[in-house]
Amino acid sequence: MFASSPAARSRYFGRTGVLSRIGAAAAFAFAACVPTFAHAAPAAQVTLDYAYYSPESLVIKQQGWLEAALAPEHTQVKWILSLGSNRALEYLNSGAIDIGSSAGLAAVLAKANGNPIKAVYVFSRPEWTALVVGRQSPIRTLADLKGKKIAATVGTDPFLFTLRALHTIGLGREDVELVNLQHPDGRTALAKGQVDAWAGLDPHMAAAQVDDGARLLYRNVDYNTYGFLNAREDFIKAHPETLTAVLKVYDKARVWVIAHPAETARILAEASKVSLPVAQLQLSRNDFSQPVPGATQAAALKAAAPILLQENLVRPGTQPDRVIDALIDGEFARSVAPAAVTPAATAHAASQ
Repeated sequence: MFASSPAARSRYFGRTGVLSRIGAAAAFAFAACVPTFAHAAPAAQVTLDYAYYSPESLVIKQQGWLEAALAPEHTQVKWILSLGSNRALEYLNSGAIDIGSSAGLAAVLAKANGNPIKAVYVFSRPEWTALVVGRQSPIRTLADLKGKKIAATVGTDPFLFTLRALHTIGLGREDVELVNLQHPDGRTALAKGQVDAWAGLDPHMAAAQVDDGARLLYRNVDYNTYGFLNAREDFIKAHPETLTAVLKVYDKARVWVIAHPAETARILAEASKVSLPVAQLQLSRNDFSQPVPGATQAAALKAAAPILLQENLVRPGTQPDRVIDALIDGEFARSVAPAAVTPAATAHAASQ
């Protein structure tokens, strides 16, 4: 996992040849995978999101893999852009999309408040958020944020990251002024001096660093929750085989991303309209080795969930652990990712 250090992240993407061999082996095993779910009618259409924080979604959309995979069943594919977890989860809750990408803790918050979803795949383990200040900001510590304006998109991992960070020094939401702005608008507000800090999200955070000289004030990879692909429960029940087909394509993309970092960076840069160095920085902060949601993700979310109660973000009496157990469903991912690149394999490859 390359969130632990910049050097480790660089090694992960730097050993392209070794990882290509790992990716090829994974792809071979992937092709032999046969789902075991009961037969159901294929969906006439599947609507899903693509997001700049989900590299696989950009690769799949650019390559046309999903349309090709679903063509034999005459299933149409519709793509909708999500600018953040809050948007993806809103689309899922309203039925505007069937499958959408979000941060793990944001999905827990949505599920606790009635969003009928299950987390069926892990598209990455990222360090995609941190607290960001401007290049010339006098703010040097978390304590300096007391009474200051912080831009953060409510209902997203960066927003929840901010609250958890403040709690580490005994501050809460009432001790700062949180300005609810969508992620790209938060970057703009920081650059213009309209806010004192910003809860960043890649690729906008990487762009702020590379292009604006912004500084990461507070980082904590353990406070960055997993990137989940969520599906509506009614869609799962009605079209399990279509969902399996979608996840097969996602896992094909995951393996391809590991094996083709340079091409992935180019696709990310073109889709999100950032420079290649920005895209490379974003990708260096992602670990694509653990696609199956399960006990590891549940434990991380249960450690993070108290913030939802402490900040009164869920209804009184909510039991976050039960919500998390109901959210995570690894059955589909296990059927399509039998040859996932494990953290141990990744570390071994990087060391060669």
